[in-house]
Amino acid sequence: MRNDFETFFQLTKEKLENECQTTVDDCTASDVYYAIASIVKNDLIGDWSKTENETNNKSAKKVCYLSMEFLVGRLIENNLINRGVLNIAKETIQELGFEPEEVFMQEPDAALGNGGLGRLAACFLDSLASLRYPACGYGIRYRYGLFQQRIIQGEQIELPDYWLEQRYPWEERKFEEAVSVHFGGTVRTSTHEDGKLQFDYEHTDEVLAVPYDIPITGFDNEFVNTLRLYSAETPSPLGDPVTCEDVAYYHELGHEHDITQISGYLYPDDSSYEGKRLRLKQQYFLVSASLQNMLRSFKENSQRTLNEFHESFAIQINDTHPSLAIPELMRLLMDQERLSWDEAWKITTQTFAYTNHTTLQEALETWPKEMLESLLPRIYMIIDEINERFCQSLWFDYPELREKIPELAIIADDQVKMAHLALVGSFSVNGVARLHTNILKEQEMKTFYTLFPDRFNNKTNGITHRRWLLQINPSLSSLITDAIGPKWIHEPQALIQLLRYANDAPFLQQMDEVKRENKRLLSEYIYQETGMTVDENSIFDVHVKRLHEYKRQLLNVFHILHLYNELKENPQLDVTPRTFIFGAKAAPNYYLAKEIIKFINVVASIINNDPDVRDKLKVIFLENYNVSVAERIIPATDLSEQISTAGKEASGTGNMKMMMNGAVTIGTLDGANIEIRDLVGDENIFIFGLRAEEVQAYHNNGGYMARDLYNTDPRIKRILDQMHNGTFGREERAFKDLYYNLLYHNDPYFVLKDFDAYIETHELVERAYRNRGEWTQMNVANIAYSGKFSSDRTIQEYASQIWKLKPLL
Repeated sequence: MRNDFETFFQLTKEKLENECQTTVDDCTASDVYYAIASIVKNDLIGDWSKTENETNNKSAKKVCYLSMEFLVGRLIENNLINRGVLNIAKETIQELGFEPEEVFMQEPDAALGNGGLGRLAACFLDSLASLRYPACGYGIRYRYGLFQQRIIQGEQIELPDYWLEQRYPWEERKFEEAVSVHFGGTVRTSTHEDGKLQFDYEHTDEVLAVPYDIPITGFDNEFVNTLRLYSAETPSPLGDPVTCEDVAYYHELGHEHDITQISGYLYPDDSSYEGKRLRLKQQYFLVSASLQNMLRSFKENSQRTLNEFHESFAIQINDTHPSLAIPELMRLLMDQERLSWDEAWKITTQTFAYTNHTTLQEALETWPKEMLESLLPRIYMIIDEINERFCQSLWFDYPELREKIPELAIIADDQVKMAHLALVGSFSVNGVARLHTNILKEQEMKTFYTLFPDRFNNKTNGITHRRWLLQINPSLSSLITDAIGPKWIHEPQALIQLLRYANDAPFLQQMDEVKRENKRLLSEYIYQETGMTVDENSIFDVHVKRLHEYKRQLLNVFHILHLYNELKENPQLDVTPRTFIFGAKAAPNYYLAKEIIKFINVVASIINNDPDVRDKLKVIFLENYNVSVAERIIPATDLSEQISTAGKEASGTGNMKMMMNGAVTIGTLDGANIEIRDLVGDENIFIFGLRAEEVQAYHNNGGYMARDLYNTDPRIKRILDQMHNGTFGREERAFKDLYYNLLYHNDPYFVLKDFDAYIETHELVERAYRNRGEWTQMNVANIAYSGKFSSDRTIQEYASQIWKLKPLL
């Protein structure tokens, strides 16, 4: 595609006429979006095929990234940037009478994720393509994303997120590469003529896994990888109800519904048995379809033997969700390829690598033994055998650990432990920040670390700077390029050169102007979405992420209430105006998280309508937080709230995105905050609160009583009493469950314990913000050091240290 306006405009005109059946005079913003998407898609198809062919022809090793989430967001602007035609596309759009943003917004967010896990997967795919590493992401083509969040009378209401309501122009349906996945039934064992056991499956439910491929473009190159999403479909169409027996027909209709539900919803409610069973189906559906595809590709394109499968594919398990891939590869190698157990196990343990994303026990998946055995009988047999062999090796080779076998076993107490399966069946186990990896090695997985010390390693997370700086913050990107040149776009660690301008008054002034303009744009969006006006000169204090108790949005609200109470007592108090911005979704069945959302919104309603404080405090909750909303908020952020209970946040990536856009972090020494602090120095970050070892000591030894703080700190007592007595609620004890969780469950995430330190640190924030020169120097320092947190660096570490992958040049 020629990079000139005339050619692009003419192509757009032709697409409007031939594909959208309209003209440049009558087209809508949607028409223009589809026309431009079609131009870009047609342009990259040749490179897409070329990348795949070169990978096969050169027998290049490929990484296959298995993830239940890929939070890719909108692709239109990302692809235009990567193909080098963003500016002429914008010029074309304006020539047609539209604003670029209006056209880009026609694409729905592909909300196929819940938070950092899925966004990390998307950033990794971007970096893999941009660095020219052969790769394929494997996921599920959910018809409905997480959910559309609406806030009604302060409460979260979940609506279906049917992101596929309109045609999605980036995907290619590949029905000819569909595979069958089987559930249930029985396993019959016999002896094959070669003397080996043969396993045959009878009376199974067959599901067709139909792939939809999405191109993942590299930046400023001709390299295009693939994100393959599987849709669950029936193997054959339904019969005609006129000619079919009614009972049989409607039974078949119900069966079809059960099948399509497998790719129906991201994270179905697993509070019920059926919901949990559906989630297990989803996980097996993903890994079985993906591995069948890999094996077929291997046999069609590789000159290697199956014993060298790991030389062609490295498979990364993104958290425990795809752990069933380990027994599924064993099944395929033994039952279909006729390899022995030892041969199959050697291949499997040389192929899989596992990323752990959490220290929270409730997030380390387990499945009821009975459920897994009935739904996946052959897979259960293999897991049982893996467990038996593992436990036997512990018994005979590590007699000192015999008492710990029930604790280490993959199957124990009628539960199948997926993290243990991943640990035993992988050659690499990595955490996602230095602290997180140390906690895995020293606490959560300590005994496994003593067994397999060479498997454990750290790979601190990263974000793609091309989306999270170049794309979402063009004014800042232009300022950086004017100062240090464009090298940083390809080599993000070149951002360190910005330190040369840390004392350059004209540059600092320009930096401050860029931030003010971004805040103005966000203020307009807030008004458009909420009807609220906010002070663009106030501190934009931002807390946007998944709603979970350990992320401590509640601590943030308590600080807001503290300020509110101070101002009510002394309206003349000299405070810098603050705009507190929240965005978060709570899992539909997570009651306390939804109560926190309700509490935030009730507090917001009271503060925003109080004439005594509304010029100094505003609280904004932006509903339906997703990638596109994040792209608006992050460039305008002054203060980045990263205040999780120390030791609970594996890494965090929101901290990196805001840092890269010049925000200053207030946070605990948790996750990647530690590594951010180590880079920028104590003078460019605000750290407070308990450390991870102190939190662990309280958990192990006791010694903390939340009620003591309630009785001795009048600020805490006043806030909790207001929460409980109806001051912040439509009735007395409206938030009794939050109140009781803090006082009667002893404040499990140490909100009250860290309250005083948090308040003191916010005083330091205000003092620093008042000195605009000092604050802008902090902005520059954060941007300069943020290149370390590009996903390019993370992927290069995975490629060289785990996958043994080389770029395809």
